[in-house]
Amino acid sequence: MRLQRSATLISMAAASTLVLAACSSAGDSDDSGAKDGLTLVATTTPLGSVTEQIATCAGGNYTTLMPVGADPHDFSASSAQIAAMMKADLVIANGLGLEGGLASTLDQAELDGIPVMDVADEVNPIPFGDHDHEHDDHDHAGHEGHDHGEFDPHFWLDAGRMAQGAELIGAQAAELSGDKKWSECGAEVSQQLKDLDAQVRTTLDAVPADKRVIVTDHDAFGYFNAAYGFESAGVVVPGGSTEAEPSSQDLAALAQTIKDRGVPVIFSNTAVNQGLVDSLAREVGSDVAVVPLYVGSTGPEDSPAADYQGMMRENARLIAEALS
Repeated sequence: MRLQRSATLISMAAASTLVLAACSSAGDSDDSGAKDGLTLVATTTPLGSVTEQIATCAGGNYTTLMPVGADPHDFSASSAQIAAMMKADLVIANGLGLEGGLASTLDQAELDGIPVMDVADEVNPIPFGDHDHEHDDHDHAGHEGHDHGEFDPHFWLDAGRMAQGAELIGAQAAELSGDKKWSECGAEVSQQLKDLDAQVRTTLDAVPADKRVIVTDHDAFGYFNAAYGFESAGVVVPGGSTEAEPSSQDLAALAQTIKDRGVPVIFSNTAVNQGLVDSLAREVGSDVAVVPLYVGSTGPEDSPAADYQGMMRENARLIAEALS
């Protein structure tokens, strides 16, 4: 977590931050006019949704850098978005290398004295390829113990871990502002996400034990699989990023695995072009379906996945329907 390595910057920010007014308004950076209270800037839409809920409760301000549908692995900020980040009191980042296109911008924000919170670092991250068990004894002292590329950044697909993240965001905002309302709101949103976690489990209970095998567009479902009792039979794009490119041999081998294991569906990603998934499905044949899930981004405002809770409920529903 960057903040743990930047205690001096936190103290400076806390000293210069106004105590939140009880009736201060919440809103994103598109609204005109000055605002009172702490301003939080989140990078991804799942984190932005949770940050919005906490900030609205606490009477603060929020902005989400990435638009709906953006792939966090390759998103690059515009000059206006960078300017918004540089006005933040606290930046809420995913971390663990997820925001590859924002890495230098986040580093510069930290150098400029803006606290940057890497949430994935703080919610018991697990290594790629080691998703079958939890690491409760993992060292959370900071980035030093979390080699980017080794640890899986896709923690938000486990609602229980996002609940931990919400509480941590609220606590950090409370420390910076001196207003315990932020920590209270973080705890309130955290409880809502714990309830969401239970709802997701109930929905997924419909999937029989022998059907809990999934194929996805990239290696993003490690936390989901560990939390909800699923197994990955393979991924279309190798590695934990959407930017890699599979070989024709890779696709042929995965197609054979899908046939051999009788996997009925390939789950694609609404934030990524699904051309490779479609190619794989054609190679498998008519026995496999393609179902898009909300992986890297929440959905449009008029969709059932418009916020983080809706995203997780919709994914659970789609997975349960496809595999039941």
